[in-house]
Order: sequence, then C-alpha cells, then structure tokens
Amino acid sequence: MSDGRVPVPTPVNEPILSYSPDSPERASLAARVRDMEGQTAEAPLVIGGREMKGEETFDQPSPQRHSRAVARVQAAGTKHVEQAVEAAQGAAREWAAAPFEERAAVFLKAADLISGPYRDTLNAATIVGQSKSVHQAEIDAICELADFLRFNVHYAERILEEQPFSPDGMWNQMDYRPLEGFVLAITPFNFTAIAGNLPSAPALMGNVVVWKPSEKQALAAHYTMEIFRKAGLPDGVINLVHGDGALAADVCMGHEAFAGLHFTGSSAVLKSLWKKAAQNLDRYRGYPRIVGESGGKDFVVAHPSAEVDPLIVALGRGAFEYQGQKCSAASRAYIPRSLWPDVRDGVAELAQQITMGDVGDLSTFMGAVIDAGAFQKHKEAIAQARAAGLEIVVGGGTDDSEGWFVEPTVMVTEDPRYDTMKRELFGPILTVYVYDDADWNETLELVDTTSPYGLTGAVFARDRAVIREADDALRHAAGNFYINDKPTGSVVGQQPFGGSRESGTNDKAGSILNLFRWVSPRSVKETFVPPLDWRYPHMG
Repeated sequence: MSDGRVPVPTPVNEPILSYSPDSPERASLAARVRDMEGQTAEAPLVIGGREMKGEETFDQPSPQRHSRAVARVQAAGTKHVEQAVEAAQGAAREWAAAPFEERAAVFLKAADLISGPYRDTLNAATIVGQSKSVHQAEIDAICELADFLRFNVHYAERILEEQPFSPDGMWNQMDYRPLEGFVLAITPFNFTAIAGNLPSAPALMGNVVVWKPSEKQALAAHYTMEIFRKAGLPDGVINLVHGDGALAADVCMGHEAFAGLHFTGSSAVLKSLWKKAAQNLDRYRGYPRIVGESGGKDFVVAHPSAEVDPLIVALGRGAFEYQGQKCSAASRAYIPRSLWPDVRDGVAELAQQITMGDVGDLSTFMGAVIDAGAFQKHKEAIAQARAAGLEIVVGGGTDDSEGWFVEPTVMVTEDPRYDTMKRELFGPILTVYVYDDADWNETLELVDTTSPYGLTGAVFARDRAVIREADDALRHAAGNFYINDKPTGSVVGQQPFGGSRESGTNDKAGSILNLFRWVSPRSVKETFVPPLDWRYPHMG
C-alpha cells in the first residue's frame, strides 16, 4: 500500500427511489415494514463495543398505533454513562492516530451499507418508529444519511489538504488534531440522518463520542449503530446510551474531558446545555465546542407578483410533510390580499386531499405526530386559536384513539404577532396573515422581527427587484433562504443547513464548515538550516 495520501471517491448525492406501485423496491420495503410491525426489537446500550443492559427498560411506541411497542429499549443509568465516557477515552489515542484513510473507509462503507443491504431496514425502522411516509423516510434515513457520510469524507479530505505557505528554508504544516477529550452528541427524533450525522461527523475527524439519541427514535438509532459497527468502527469510538437526556448531559458535561457538544433539539434545551457548560468551565481542560441547531418558526412570504399554483404546492408540502415535524417546516405565511382568495381555496383543497393514517401503507402522505405530548400541544393550540377568534380554513381535527393524529390545519389571524406566528409548534399547523398589497415593505419587517428564530424562509415573487428587496430585508431572518420554493428539503452538498438567532450556531451540517468545528489545529514549523548567530543585522 502506498504511503502517500489516496484520494477519496468523489461524492454524489444518493438517488431517491420512487417506490411507485409495482416497483421492486416498494414490494421489498413493504415486506420489511410488515416484518418490523410484527415484532418488538431489543435495543441495548453499546458501550466500548459491548451490548449492555441498562438500569431499566422503556418501550418506544408506534406513533400511528400507540398501543404497540416497536422497541424495548435499555435505559442508561449514571454508571453506564460514566462507562461510556471511560470507553471513549480509552479509544481516543488509537483512533486519533489512525490514518485518515482508515477512518474514512469506515464511514464510506457505512454509507454503502445504508444505501444497499440496510436500505429496507433503516427505512422501515423510520416508517414504523417515527411515522414517516415512505418518501420522507427515503430522503432522510437513506439518501441524506448516506450523503452526510460520503460528503463529510470529501470535506475532511479538503481540510487536510489546506496547508500554509512555506518560504525558502522552512516547511510549515497544519496538523488537524481532534479535540482533546470526548464529544457528546444529543440527537432528535425527527431525522434519522441527523441522528447518524451528529456522532459520526466528529468521529470522522478523529474524535471519540458519547451518543444519546432521542427515546422516540431509539429503533432507527439502534440500526444506525449496528451499521457503524458492521462497517468496522472500532470499539469505544462511538458509544450509544439510551434514556434520560438530562442524566447523560449531567454526567458528560460534568467531566473534565468534555470537549464538545453536537446537538439538535429545542432552543430551551440548547440554552440549558450552554449554561451547564458555562457553569463547569473551570473543571474542563479547554473551552468546549458548542454546535447546536435548535428549531425555527419558518416563513413563506408572497409578493403580489407571485405565481399562485407553485405557492399553493409549497405551502402544502412545506407545512404538512412529515406532519410539520421538521425544524424547517413552513408554519407562518404572509399572503397579499389580492392573491388570498385563490391561495385559500387551493391550500384548502390540497389539505383535504391529503391522505393521513398508518404510513405502513406506502401510499399514505401523512402519519401521526410523534407522541402524546406533541398531540396535546397541537390540540391545545388549535383550541386556543378558535377561542381567540382565528378562522380555521381547513382541518383542526385531532384523534388520539389509536394513533396521535392531527389534521393538516390552516388558520388565519388578523394579528401578525399572534402566538402561533411566533411559537414553534412542530406540527401540521400553518398560520396565515393576509396583508394589504401596498404594505409589502412593512410585511418584510414583520417577517424579520416577529419570531426569535432564524432558520429557514421563502419568498415567492416574479419581480426580480422585489426578490432583491426580500433577500436584503430578510438576510438575518433565515440561514437557508429559498426563492420560489418551499423552505424545506435542504440537500447535503447543495444547501448546507443551519440558522442563527435562536435557531442555533449556524455551523451548517452538510458542509465543510461543520467539520472545522471538530478539529483543533496545530501549526508546525520546521527550519531546515537554523541560524548560528544570535545577533540581527541592524546591530552592526
């Protein structure tokens, strides 16, 4: 084998399978879904490469049939998290010393396992456990996760190739070290891809990780960990602990070797973790890296010049795909009065045509919201809106008799700063404010200042001057800004994802920027012929 660096394969985005009727991939996946629905998987802790039992177990229910457990999950206690930290530290030196090509090979193989023999399994786990439609599962659990792994390897190679200038007589090098300590990855329920990326991105750069996935995503996390191990990930590099997130954070962030947090979740939780890190600063070896994405209140603003039909589709898909449980979901819209009658009728018709139910039926568009707490929050928000006099254009119904189902709902408010124009609901609820056509500039200011978040947003217009106005006025309102398209659906390598304000640190998952956060560079200067005289020429 050559001692020189071997170029990694050039990444391309994983093709999305259509799962159209009578296609072979549809039949294969449907069989795997039926198989998974008929069993309760065992989801152990994985610490130092060993599958372990926790202090107790909990069940992960199926959101669309909450009486059925899809996984029996081992919950970590304090001692298990401490063991995970110890296992990570035990693996740190050898993993950091491994050639980049070896680390890259693990995650490139994992990507091929995901898009190959594990495709049905990881898709089915996401469908059954997180109530994602087949299309939403495919673009998340398979395509995006495989893309994260392949593109991250490509970006890591580019980082290593970035070296300083060396004038005559010396050789300057940049040594991209992993962080000194371990990284805690706390991952959300809504994206299997995010759950896989948050621990693997730091690991690719030579870090060791304690991974605490959401209890509501334990089944898919279990199979993701299985894939990493099957791909050759050494024991202890990523340690999987299920259960109480607060407990895991207390143990990990109270340890002197805590070096970084990779987080996706709510703004409130990210703030609490940031405060926890600040309180423990004196015990750490260095300042920890905090990388977090924490939700959004994402907007669609339409100008009177906008085309109505694309706007309707964008509102429907943006607000209701995956039950609105995306950080990027369209949840507030600003529509000019001249367009509103056509938009209103079109969105109402679209919402009424949406199929909602058990996503094990692969023709279903919408499933259930993730749990009873989410269901109750959405039910109460709709009831409060009715009581406040908001018009319910379509939807508004809820049913938790079998699964946690909330109808696709569109509400209209006359108050542009009403609660559901500001508060993240994370459900299939779109609130619309209808503005006078002449108030375009004032509406842009409303869009910018109403919500504390800054994640995604979209503008619809045909007038290029108007698009420039919106682009300038809303520059800080969205980290991902879409022109004549829905504010969801970022693709790795194409639209790196992340926002600022209360949406997080904007470190752009799916780009080279995120990976820079997981290295601690060291400058190395080698002088070939050192000076022999201590005096400088100016001394005569």
